[in-house]
Amino acid sequence: MNDKTRQLIDADRKHLWHPFTQMAAWAAGDPLVIEAGEGFELIDTEGRRYIDGVSSLWCNVHGHRALAIDRAIREQLDRIAHSTLLGLGQTRSIELAERLVGIAPPGLTRVFYSDSGATAVEIAVKMAYQYWYNRGANRRTKFVALRDSYHGDTVGSVSIGGIELFHGIFHSLLFETFFIPCPHPYRFDGTAEQCLRHSVDALEKLLQNRGDGIAAVIVEPRVQGAAGMIVHPAGFLKAVRDLTKKYDTLLIVDEVATGFGRTGTMFACEHESVNPDLLCLAKGITGGYLPLAATLATEQIFEAFLGAVAECKTFYHGHTYTGNALACAAAIASLDLFEQNKLLASLPEKIGLIADTLRPLGQLEHIGDIRQCGMMVGIEIVRDKRTKESFPFDQTLGAKLCMAMRPKGAILRPLGDVIVLMPAPGMDRATLQRLLDIVVDTLRNDLPQMIREL
Repeated sequence: MNDKTRQLIDADRKHLWHPFTQMAAWAAGDPLVIEAGEGFELIDTEGRRYIDGVSSLWCNVHGHRALAIDRAIREQLDRIAHSTLLGLGQTRSIELAERLVGIAPPGLTRVFYSDSGATAVEIAVKMAYQYWYNRGANRRTKFVALRDSYHGDTVGSVSIGGIELFHGIFHSLLFETFFIPCPHPYRFDGTAEQCLRHSVDALEKLLQNRGDGIAAVIVEPRVQGAAGMIVHPAGFLKAVRDLTKKYDTLLIVDEVATGFGRTGTMFACEHESVNPDLLCLAKGITGGYLPLAATLATEQIFEAFLGAVAECKTFYHGHTYTGNALACAAAIASLDLFEQNKLLASLPEKIGLIADTLRPLGQLEHIGDIRQCGMMVGIEIVRDKRTKESFPFDQTLGAKLCMAMRPKGAILRPLGDVIVLMPAPGMDRATLQRLLDIVVDTLRNDLPQMIREL
């Protein structure tokens, strides 16, 4: 370890508080410090290279130091880095809004900017609530979400989240939400069709009995990411949309993780031709460069906020860096790269490569489900393949496996004992194959040894 690395680690241990990290374990460990990136690799302070196997927490799209995005940000710096959208317009935010409406599911016509996935969801929740309030339907104050859902870490987004490990301690802070079962055999013992029906029936029963008090239903479309890459059966999202229309409530779709090519289409909604009332975007919106989020709304929702000042229908919500010019410039450049590189057309081959390479792992004794939707993958480690019994939580087997991949040249981050694989949509085939080979080798050769040592 060189002196620079040692000094940085010492300063990190003294001053930083890392997210979703048990800091006692972090301080006792051997931290990795990233200094640079190139293409689809991260480079640490010792000069070692690692394939970025989780797209820097699911946000990188075209790789690090993508020339076109670098150039767009530098050119924007020669104009202005930021100006407020409170009472002013800004060129890049206008241009990006027009682009987003152009690629979003039909019917979404208005863009409200913020700076993270959680704030995009928080805004959608507040919009849905105030939409009904402005229309005089004051009883519509409740929300419906899926168990094991994750929508961010602000108090509002936690209220509609269903992961007990993350959210349980905060129950007394949260507003009431109705949760319906997750439609996957991972959470319900049955076929995909039975799981779908179980969840859909629960939603319909809830809407029948409580629909006049519900403001919106919120879902992560196709994949519940933080729950462990839980893939929904085909038809579930469409069934939810049909029910929200039938019972006259709003549908919020959280595409923070699934948007911008992750599931094989620009947005996961497209798989089932679903047009939501509110759409939440973040993560990949800037190609993984800068914090930016957007909440898209229909014209019907927007119009419910129009009126004389005295009517107090205004949406009193905003962020200092709303529509930041640098971030919007990066996002526009990212969308240009989608078109120039024909990125969406390149995805089926990569998706097939992932499926073909990982499929044999399903024969291993301690591999449970291998869940994949597009470029999003979760490989479940289990004690008992038949019962799906897990290893004790405090054994941190998933984390140990990811650490074993680092000397081989890959960085992954698990969700408990689910190994998450989330390569950037723009990753080239050769790099993707190297990443997959590291994952396969670690699960075939390192996992059995780790289990013997437990």
